[in-house]
Amino acid sequence: MTGMIQVYTGNGKGKTTAAIGLSLRALGAGKKVMFLQFLKAKGYSEHKILADFAPQLTLETVGKPFFMVPENVISEEDKAKWGDSVVIFPPGKPPADYQALVDRGLARAAEVVASGEYDLVVLDEINVALSFGLIDWSGLEALLDNKAAETEVILTGRGATAELIEKAHLVTEMKEIKHYYNDLGLEAREGIEK
Repeated sequence: MTGMIQVYTGNGKGKTTAAIGLSLRALGAGKKVMFLQFLKAKGYSEHKILADFAPQLTLETVGKPFFMVPENVISEEDKAKWGDSVVIFPPGKPPADYQALVDRGLARAAEVVASGEYDLVVLDEINVALSFGLIDWSGLEALLDNKAAETEVILTGRGATAELIEKAHLVTEMKEIKHYYNDLGLEAREGIEK
């Protein structure tokens, strides 16, 4: 079976959730799964279950307990609301330690995608890292060009670039029609959004 490249993107909720669902389906079929999360530190509810869910599932994170955002990406209102949980950087100039972390994550992703050891590799939130300039397209394209033939690769996150969309075999856009964050002013809820 030839492994495909799938992209889950868009402003709607459900990209990581869909990738977790596909991971469970793959595990149910006896497949080996790597779930590598970019821009996230362990602390989301899925980490409590996925870390020990099945011996065929490996979960790794590449992030810190705060979110990175280039200047002019979020509103002043959101900056105030998120406070210390977001670090804002000039475009093209993220903190060196964070960039080094993302670079190590990309190297790890390239290693596992090329190895053929995993049937399914999820690169969660890598689209955001790409759109924020933390990863450049040439590095991600090389990773995809060197993937093992039978490895399925899922790339999630908002802001999938035109080049990535062109490269992928399947692209699903999660479109926000209505969301209680905006409509009711709710925060992320444990077990639902985080």
